[in-house]
Amino acid sequence: MNSEWKNRYETAVAAAHLAGSRALLYFENGVGIEWKPDKSPVTQADREAEMLLRDALLGAFPNDGFLGEEFGDRPSNSGFRWIVDPIDGTRSFVRGIPMWATLIGLEFKGEQIAGIAYLPALNGTLYRALRGDGAFRDDRRIRVSDVDRLEDSMLFYSSLSWFLKAGKEEVFLNLVRQTQRQRGFGDFYGFVLVAQGSGEVMAEYGVHCWDVAGLKVLVEEAGGIFTDWTGNRTIHSPDVIASNGKLHEAALAILQGK
Repeated sequence: MNSEWKNRYETAVAAAHLAGSRALLYFENGVGIEWKPDKSPVTQADREAEMLLRDALLGAFPNDGFLGEEFGDRPSNSGFRWIVDPIDGTRSFVRGIPMWATLIGLEFKGEQIAGIAYLPALNGTLYRALRGDGAFRDDRRIRVSDVDRLEDSMLFYSSLSWFLKAGKEEVFLNLVRQTQRQRGFGDFYGFVLVAQGSGEVMAEYGVHCWDVAGLKVLVEEAGGIFTDWTGNRTIHSPDVIASNGKLHEAALAILQGK
């Protein structure tokens, strides 16, 4: 295994625990909310957790790049770049819902090579993946499901409001009609559920790269596929879909209105 990748991967796991634990203190004791210009919430917990991630990751690898949701982009001199979301699921966080995570993605020369999703309020569960090493929930290897018919599948999504805002509600409802069950677990959680085989498709609209940089590798190393709605394997699109692979083309065709 590439030692530069492995060292960063191990450092990322430790950093996620550190930042997630800091955010958990606010979650258990309450925190004030501010609203960004795009109407999304932000808290002191988000800011402190991101600064901890920045200090831990760049302290260990000072030539790496860093992009965080709260404090912007720093260019890379090494080819590596960290892309983080200190609290993915801030809307859940501020309402006392434990379905939020600290996300860390690592890319090398534009390719996503590692991903971490740490769930402090859900028993400290850790999802992690390194390119070529597999995907894990804590220490148990995870795999996508073998379901190969949409009518037998479970569909996840974040919020119907995003599809409404984008004028995509009808294509989404067409996908709903052709799947067996649907659950709006939201944010990162649908992606890790697909990775561990608890469902087959996660369709999302309105994401940023920090929302999914750490999740793409998890899905792919678990045997699944992650693309945008055109089928391009990118994290730089507002519309993304993750699947077990067997249902990807069928789900994409519906989302494309075919």
